Amino acid sequence: MATPHLHPFSWERMIQAVELVRERALRTARALEGAEIPYAMVGGIAVAAWVARVAPAAVRTTNDVDVLLRREDMDRAKVAMKAAGFIYQHVNGMVVFIDGPGGTVRAAVKVVMANEKVREDDEAPAPDVSECERFEDYVVLNRDALVRMELTRYRIESRMLLRDMIDVDLVNALWCQRLPAELAGRLQQLLDTPDG
Repeated sequence: MATPHLHPFSWERMIQAVELVRERALRTARALEGAEIPYAMVGGIAVAAWVARVAPAAVRTTNDVDVLLRREDMDRAKVAMKAAGFIYQHVNGMVVFIDGPGGTVRAAVKVVMANEKVREDDEAPAPDVSECERFEDYVVLNRDALVRMELTRYRIESRMLLRDMIDVDLVNALWCQRLPAELAGRLQQLLDTPDG
């Protein structure tokens, strides 16, 4: 395995990494809103927006942008995102918008289809884009829908994002009463194992 080239330690490079994600999210929002396409930011961006409302120091950075779109809006979304400099692709079963010719999947806009299961064995489909709230320059999934979505996905990343919400009391044991049994069990497991 080749050794990666190590640049010097740099605050500027760290800040630039966060700023690039922010800029990508804002371009995505402007493109979709300009074309009047309903959407909601999900995943790390949405969780960060919620966590920042309580404790900015608890916000975790992310390297990609996850956006919820309805399948019937995809053709218009492709046109709008292309005009904003993104390249539509299918990668490993995912729909992504690569950020320009030099972009990578790691730093792409990843699409989650609203009202559809992400995986066949998921408990429930992803929420609809109507379950959203406006945050400054973009729209994010509302808290209830975001928690349900991440509990349904329940990948390692999803569990970390849920932990972030639990750690600032955006989600707590009372939520178990509001959720379907399978999702309540997953949440209780996270609550019972705060260290992992």
